[in-house]
Amino acid sequence: MKKFSLWLIALLVIGLLAACSSDDDKKEKVTKTEDGKTVIKVAYKDEGPSNPVAVQYYEKLAENLKKDKDINVEFELVEVAQGDYKEKLSLLLNSGEIPDLIYFQGGDEQIANQDLLEDLRPYIEKSEHLKNILHPHNVSRLENYPYLLWVKPIDYKVPVVRKDWLNEMSSSQSLLADPTTENYKAFFKELVESGKVKYATTVAGDISELNFIFDMAFGINKTWLNTDDGYVFKKVSDQEKQKLSFYSELYKEGLLDPEYLTKQWDTKEDAFYNGETGVIVGTNGKVVDFYNSRVQEVNGEEAELAILPPAKGEYQGFGAANVTKESRGLAISALSKNKELVFEILDYLASPEGQKFDRLGFEGEHYNVVDNKIELTDKYYAEWYARYWEPSEVNFDTPISEKTPMLSTPAVESQELAGSFFAEDNSFNIPEEYVAQWDAMENLYKEYSADIITGKLPLDAFDEFVEKWYKAGGEDLTKYANENIK
Repeated sequence: MKKFSLWLIALLVIGLLAACSSDDDKKEKVTKTEDGKTVIKVAYKDEGPSNPVAVQYYEKLAENLKKDKDINVEFELVEVAQGDYKEKLSLLLNSGEIPDLIYFQGGDEQIANQDLLEDLRPYIEKSEHLKNILHPHNVSRLENYPYLLWVKPIDYKVPVVRKDWLNEMSSSQSLLADPTTENYKAFFKELVESGKVKYATTVAGDISELNFIFDMAFGINKTWLNTDDGYVFKKVSDQEKQKLSFYSELYKEGLLDPEYLTKQWDTKEDAFYNGETGVIVGTNGKVVDFYNSRVQEVNGEEAELAILPPAKGEYQGFGAANVTKESRGLAISALSKNKELVFEILDYLASPEGQKFDRLGFEGEHYNVVDNKIELTDKYYAEWYARYWEPSEVNFDTPISEKTPMLSTPAVESQELAGSFFAEDNSFNIPEEYVAQWDAMENLYKEYSADIITGKLPLDAFDEFVEKWYKAGGEDLTKYANENIK
């Protein structure tokens, strides 16, 4: 009887091992196609299997990887439900479906806190190409939060104006030579008085866009300002009060759009194209490129854009860049069986061959080679964009024709100017215990700043706001900042 029991146990163990082996075989087959290609699952905003251009992109990328690197893969695009991408992606990941490669546009911290995202620093350190194309802000953000990568130029917003108008204004020379707040205001006044525009500038709903121009001139060079009394949050500082006073002058004198609080990004842009306003801000590079194309389309080639410098005062620049983390970017699943392979693909996309494909599209559709130069097509300008990396400097083995530049002259100038003013911020992620109060504190600021600018409240109401801000949680948060900022 005892021998029979031992024999039965042995059979059960053998059966269990066989079942486990069978399950492992099944899991292995899930990641391979019939012809031996490794399947890489990708979740990327607007890049699901229902998007024919995305399908074509990843099919061509797989071909290039095989040809250039002998990497044999097939991409499986994951359909993320329509709607708020952050929310829909979170639902997908929490359902248990975690692709190998994931594009995040928020919501990544919750996933990273579950140890589900891979630390990218060791991979980048060993990379052949990626480590060579990182911008300074990429390096800093990776050190602080090593799970997301987004190699793009710093996303400062820069002020633009029609070049023909700039050339006609007598105040332009002073503005360009010495862009003080006074010279900016004089230029704004002349624009309006010339009759060319209804108001000098507008923004999309709040003053954050104006701050790219003026913050540093008023001494607001960090989120937490270093004073004799320790670190002070910029929005409750004396410098902020002075800046709001300046904005209220612009509003009172009809230089700032009286309807700026209700403007959306599209109505802001329309006001610029149609000549209602003279100066708007846009993210350097491609957004400025789009603005330049559109304003010339509406007003003629002479309306090409000019890039204005940031205002100069106590400091000069477009503000300090948040380096706590990338706000969006690519991540590798820590659960993926193909982590090394996925990174090889990301590194390939940073190589000369990968950059040529990702940045230029399909030969014969998005570009043609004419007289040993790349000429971009109308289809390129209409639909193509880089899915992955866009380092500031890229050299293709075949040069781009001067007839069809990737970016217009104003767009290139905007990137160069933004890059020249890069500065790191000392901001930090709001600790969880302060998040509820933080929302209320931010709403207080929005309410008081809007009312002070539009004249509903006097400037002295700023002191009342500061008192309320500290009582609403600012006192504890300021103590935390002073204990933790290095």
